[in-house]
Amino acid sequence: MTALVDNFQRRIKYVRISITDRCDFRCVYCMSEDMEFLPRNQVLSIDELAFVAEAFESLGVEKVRLTGGEPLVRRGVDDLVDKIGALSGIKDFAMTTNGAQLDKYARRLFDGGLRRLNISLDSLDPERFKALTRTGRLDRVIKGIRAAKSAGFERIKLNAVILKNRNDDEILDLVEFAYQEGVDISFIEEMPLGEVSDHSREETFMSNDDVYARIRQKYAMVPLAESTLGPSRYYQLIDRNQKVGFISPHSHNFCADCNRVRVTVEGRLLLCLGNEHSVDLKETIRTYPGDLEKLKQVIIDAMGLKPEKHHFRTDGDVQVVRFMNMTGG
Repeated sequence: MTALVDNFQRRIKYVRISITDRCDFRCVYCMSEDMEFLPRNQVLSIDELAFVAEAFESLGVEKVRLTGGEPLVRRGVDDLVDKIGALSGIKDFAMTTNGAQLDKYARRLFDGGLRRLNISLDSLDPERFKALTRTGRLDRVIKGIRAAKSAGFERIKLNAVILKNRNDDEILDLVEFAYQEGVDISFIEEMPLGEVSDHSREETFMSNDDVYARIRQKYAMVPLAESTLGPSRYYQLIDRNQKVGFISPHSHNFCADCNRVRVTVEGRLLLCLGNEHSVDLKETIRTYPGDLEKLKQVIIDAMGLKPEKHHFRTDGDVQVVRFMNMTGG
């Protein structure tokens, strides 16, 4: 088996595959209110997405995460989960979702082999939640979290993007809610992807150092060495069976040990979240249908394009014009 190794001797073990740019929410930090989505023929089919996952698995990738947009609005998502869940080399099969449709899909996804879920939750106030998501209903997300627990998922983690003076007063409430629900939580610094009109990123940016300090005012925490192959750095709350994670692309750059690549919904292999280095896998897939070796070679050759690091800034400047829903959340 050929391992994927970039020019900085980082082995790639984790691929995030976006299966749709569409979403039933319009979160203020993720996309504009009036989005134009890709035509259907520009999006990889379910079989093509499964083929991409197979290629990465055969190259030693151990973790696959399905993302969007919102993956559960993609027709055929359950069939895709079945196909990827059957790949023996995938040791960690996960999905990031807004949770609003988990009451419908959780059991089916678990039966298909999906084992971990990240569920976005930025507020526990129904009106604020609707303002941040523009269209979302908090009660549906909470119902989805509980449906996922009932379905038997091994690990469920909430993801919260904290914006200064927008929802930072809920940090401790979110930690407590996660504990009461028996799930973990990670806090994510806002990433400067796409031009947003709802707020100034310079004014709303909140460092995870500040989030950590806020939590430490109430809870004692100790760092953990464990990793889920992603960028989260985890802490154990003392006297609680609860983990708190921090994803900090600004304040604690995690590029040195990056082991991840992304495949966007239109089939571009994105070598770095914060750069535009990419290779078109869709062209290869559609020019040479079913040719696994050809696709694998394109992926191997692309490793030379993976940059050493991203250069995110906190002053509101946008280095990458694509929105997060186009990148894969």
